[in-house]
Amino acid sequence: MIILPSHPATGYAVNLLHNKQFNVVSVSGGKDSTATLLLALALEVPNLRAVFADTGNEHELTLEYLDYLSDATGVQIERRRADFSHQIARKRQFIATKWREQRVPETIVESALQVLQPTGVPFLDLCLWKGRFPSRKAQFCTGELKRNVLVEQVMLPLLDGNNMVLSWQGVRRDESEARRYLPQVDEVGGGLFNFRPIIDWPVQAVFEAHRFAGVKANPLYSRGMGRVGCMPCINCRKGELREIAARFPEHIEKIAHWEDLVRQASKRGGATFFAGANAKHQKGSIADMSPAEIVALANIHQAVEWSRTTRGGIQYDLIASDGETDASACSSAYGLCDGSWTDADTSEAA
Repeated sequence: MIILPSHPATGYAVNLLHNKQFNVVSVSGGKDSTATLLLALALEVPNLRAVFADTGNEHELTLEYLDYLSDATGVQIERRRADFSHQIARKRQFIATKWREQRVPETIVESALQVLQPTGVPFLDLCLWKGRFPSRKAQFCTGELKRNVLVEQVMLPLLDGNNMVLSWQGVRRDESEARRYLPQVDEVGGGLFNFRPIIDWPVQAVFEAHRFAGVKANPLYSRGMGRVGCMPCINCRKGELREIAARFPEHIEKIAHWEDLVRQASKRGGATFFAGANAKHQKGSIADMSPAEIVALANIHQAVEWSRTTRGGIQYDLIASDGETDASACSSAYGLCDGSWTDADTSEAA
């Protein structure tokens, strides 16, 4: 059942105070943001813009899907990227002076200075600047790579004191506990509003919107992925990591290379993609381990090995391992592998 949202303009008198309204849809290539864009098109909102924040850690199929989605909808999807060149330059200066004042070994200083160069890959550059990867407790990636990029590069230039900007976000309550109590609309200030039009939609309605518009879902949903975004995400589930390793091993090798670079930019030298979280490897807590021990036990390859186990890493999951023999087989948590793509049932649309 597709639930049509109330438009913010009907609930906020501020719309009467602004000269022009802009509708900016954040598009990730995932099912929810695609449904949000399709809804904005169906509602024929004025001054519609679709924007994708490119982290540099997406799967190539997602980038291809964005081209398809733009052609299918007729909406140009702008691609924006964060640039951390200035931050990296300041970090180099800090290392060259402060680290030496702190008597950090010269080999570590030289290693960090050598690797601290902008790569043009936003996710990697962010981690080089920070000297670490993001984690559940320090999830700075979303703000630095997505939110800040869209606000600073797209929305703020539209806010001249007289305009109203609606930031359309493909967020649903049943995705997580954190999203469950989000409002459909909230005011950021200065004429900027967050708008979550599909907040109450079940996942079935999301794919129904795709079918109704004749738009196919991202092909990654038929290749074992439950979510679409970074490949992999620091919050990916155990089964998803196993699927990525089986189907897209080149992305695991990419992360392994990034781990090596970020470790060189780190004072302690213990950076791992999953931040050494004890849920991602077989040896338990890392609290008393040295950086070298953490790297040996919690690097991306060890995390992949852990993803193939069961019973807390005690033994390998033989059933899951058997399923990896055909990495090209269609696999979907959303029932997208039956080969059909029927028109949506709009009889219950409200």
